[in-house]
Amino acid sequence: KMSNQVAVMALVNIKPQAKYSGITRLMFNRFSSYRPSGLLLQKHMGSGKNAGFSVNPSGTHQGLFCLFDDLANAAQFLKDSPLLAWYRDHAQELFLVKLRAYSVKGKWSGHQLTESLSTPPSGPIASLTRASIKPLNAISFWSKAPPAEIDLQGTPGCLISAGVGEAPILRQATFTIWESQAAMDSYARSGAHLAAIKAAMQGNYFSESMFVRFQPFDAEGTWKGKQLD
Repeated sequence: KMSNQVAVMALVNIKPQAKYSGITRLMFNRFSSYRPSGLLLQKHMGSGKNAGFSVNPSGTHQGLFCLFDDLANAAQFLKDSPLLAWYRDHAQELFLVKLRAYSVKGKWSGHQLTESLSTPPSGPIASLTRASIKPLNAISFWSKAPPAEIDLQGTPGCLISAGVGEAPILRQATFTIWESQAAMDSYARSGAHLAAIKAAMQGNYFSESMFVRFQPFDAEGTWKGKQLD
């Protein structure tokens, strides 16, 4: 059954002089009194260096993923959120996009997204992959991840890519936007990424994982100098 769910993804690179204030917000935002209407799931995430694909934390990159019960509440959040207002005032770069899911596998903190449209006939499309990595498998997982992400940076058809996570090392997510389904599928079947995925599945690295594909719309701003038309 289709739902009316709409997600919002924000990617931000905070100005260096506001770095510590940004870290404070990352640590304490969940205690904020602001509660948006229709919010089903919220994940405020930090990032590693190198666009997020690193075990070394970045003090300035953050990601925010919010899932709403409908478009009106998602739009209201973009207008009213104190955190987004702070980002707009203190960002070197800020990218915001709305998302409708069309393929969902797995869960995030026990929550499963529901599909809100059928597979779009053409691009662009977005992908969110997240996993809780079992502590004993972390070293093995991270030995496979960097080659896959280096591949990603130069991959044809990849418009936006960011690595974010709820917790260093063990709870990681990758958000990407592709010009087409074919471009994403081609990367998913490519060398380093395929090797990383196969190793993760065979080694049973994850205690929980989620793979979602979305249709992105109403994007604003840029990420790594790229924008979504």
